[in-house]
Amino acid sequence: MIDGPYFVLTVLGVLGTGLVAGVFCGFSTFVMRGLAELPPAQGVAAMNSINRTAVTPAFMTVFMGSAVLCAVIGVVTFVLWPEKGTAELLIGSALYLFGSFGVTLVANVPRNNALLGLAAGSPEATAYWPSYVRGWTLWNHVRTVASAGAALAYVLALA
Repeated sequence: MIDGPYFVLTVLGVLGTGLVAGVFCGFSTFVMRGLAELPPAQGVAAMNSINRTAVTPAFMTVFMGSAVLCAVIGVVTFVLWPEKGTAELLIGSALYLFGSFGVTLVANVPRNNALLGLAAGSPEATAYWPSYVRGWTLWNHVRTVASAGAALAYVLALA
């Protein structure tokens, strides 16, 4: 079992990545389905509202804080190469940094920005909405699995 600073960092890593996995899981399993059932103008308006209000200090602290924490865990693990939990710590960090944080930056945020640029009732928004829901949800599934996988890897490092 790992101990000392690794233990504290890893427990925090489990908590952060697990919380983010839960948020993403909620979107993948019911929020996006509910929005997709709305008429396009209402779905676009609701998702744009969600995207604007998601950037709160509470969520961003957990989401960005987890990314920073995972980077610290990864770098410290790579530099110090502990006797136990090395693979799990590196895998957990990579899963979150690339599969959750990275995917957010390259797949979900650009879709959100494109949607925010469309008026909810416009023909362009109506045409884009089904494609947005499919693509955004697909990449959100990736973020969910990656965040949950990171949490699991960190738990395994603690064992």
